[in-house]
Amino acid sequence: MFWFDKNNELTLFADKRMETITFKDLDKKRVLDIKPDIQMDFTKMPFRHSTFKLVVFDPPHLNKAGKNSWLAKKYGVLGADWQTDIKDGINECMRVLEPYGVLIFKWNESQIKVTEVLKLINHKPLFGHTTGRQAKTVWLTFMKNDV
Repeated sequence: MFWFDKNNELTLFADKRMETITFKDLDKKRVLDIKPDIQMDFTKMPFRHSTFKLVVFDPPHLNKAGKNSWLAKKYGVLGADWQTDIKDGINECMRVLEPYGVLIFKWNESQIKVTEVLKLINHKPLFGHTTGRQAKTVWLTFMKNDV
């Protein structure tokens, strides 16, 4: 949702989904195209260690949403063991980063506070920023420091 140009040659857009979703919302029709460059599970990335200088990790942040709701389709829904998935996802992001590579992590606190996420991982952010209409989206920046 935040990319200026998903087709920029410097980016690789990944998602486990590949689909087009159409919703009727009152008199409007919403269309969501999820067309990643590569389909993959963020807990088991198909890349070698130290592949990227920058990784942006925007995992699902909802643990409760109607199965066919717009929010569930747009953002995805966390599984029952979401804590393990997020921890494994962060660890995979760090694994595929080059030494001193940067991880940008996006999280929305509408259902789970970012402090709960930070308790799960062994990495500390350098800095962060809160945004959004209701100030619930948190952007954190990490740097891989193990060489």
